[in-house]
Amino acid sequence: MANTLTERIQHRAQELGFELVGITPAEQSQTIQRYRKWIDNGYAGEMGYLKRHLPLKEDTRQLLQEAKSVISLAMNYYTKDPPNNLVNDPSRGQISRYAWGDDYHDIIRERLLELAEYIRNTAETEVKSRVFVDSGPVLEREFAQKAKLGWIGKNTNLINWRSGSWYFLAEVLVNLELEYDTNEPLRGSCGTCTLCIEACPTDAIVEPNWLDSRLCISYLTIELRDSIPVELRPQMGNLIFGCDICQEVCPWNSKANPTTEQAFHPRDGNLAPELLSLVNMTQTEFSSRYKDSPIKRAKRRGFLRNVLIAIGNWGSQTGVPALKEALHDDEPLIRGHAAWALGQIGGKKAKLALENQLTCEVDPAVKSEIQDALQIIGRTKD
Repeated sequence: MANTLTERIQHRAQELGFELVGITPAEQSQTIQRYRKWIDNGYAGEMGYLKRHLPLKEDTRQLLQEAKSVISLAMNYYTKDPPNNLVNDPSRGQISRYAWGDDYHDIIRERLLELAEYIRNTAETEVKSRVFVDSGPVLEREFAQKAKLGWIGKNTNLINWRSGSWYFLAEVLVNLELEYDTNEPLRGSCGTCTLCIEACPTDAIVEPNWLDSRLCISYLTIELRDSIPVELRPQMGNLIFGCDICQEVCPWNSKANPTTEQAFHPRDGNLAPELLSLVNMTQTEFSSRYKDSPIKRAKRRGFLRNVLIAIGNWGSQTGVPALKEALHDDEPLIRGHAAWALGQIGGKKAKLALENQLTCEVDPAVKSEIQDALQIIGRTKD
């Protein structure tokens, strides 16, 4: 039975669905210089907010002046693998496991607020707190590692020695001095394993623990707002939102147990959807389909851009009619990537569609995509 306030907080957190809980002092970051170097190397890509948040990440007390403790939490989102016939079908898009269900930000934030309320009602003093889930300016993996929830692996994910890395991380800052477990050593490591580095299609893990976001498929399909570099498109395969490859090959994830949180289980249509069912969604259809889903972050233009690349990589003539229609989309980003996909598929119908669009296209970037696609088709036999 939990006796101390710390034990009661840990017990309540687990009742709320957080499998892993650890507590550390609120203090200055010990990895901020490494993080600053990562940004200076350009590895953050176009995520400018990460640099803007640097001063806040230097010390958690910048976020809550009175903070004395950081409660680090992890919630499991692992669900069983889909059938192989869905995974290996290039006519279907692959969505990162974390986005199969409802938006974790909403689910976890609600639980964090419940935990903060419990602490206020339980502590025999005035409690000040702040809660964060993923999007807050906290170096969450550093605090999770210090709290012994796991270690930061070569793929930069936090890995727990008992259950792997399929976790969402979150934090509660409180103005209470709690009990800190500083004696037990951190268990587990990547050792000499480099499977995640070798498996990455775009070589985004430039060296152990160093990820270049500009090459990462998760960044390309979610955070990047503009055109995806042409040289990276073929390596994306049918990944249309995020990428789990570096976690899927990790031996520690063989220990993962399915989550009990029903909100993280796959929604209808989120498990390997047919690409052609997605390619010409209207804004209204996109907003309705992905309401309260992480996928909405990519916005319609970004998500359909990803779908078009997957259709190009599929390479089937079956996709030409849908791509022809996408050439007339209001968004230049979508028209340009539709042109690229038609170039990858080739054939007389694709060539004709591109030639017709070239006569009326007004956007310079799209014109360039069309011309490049026609050159590719011209170098191959119809």
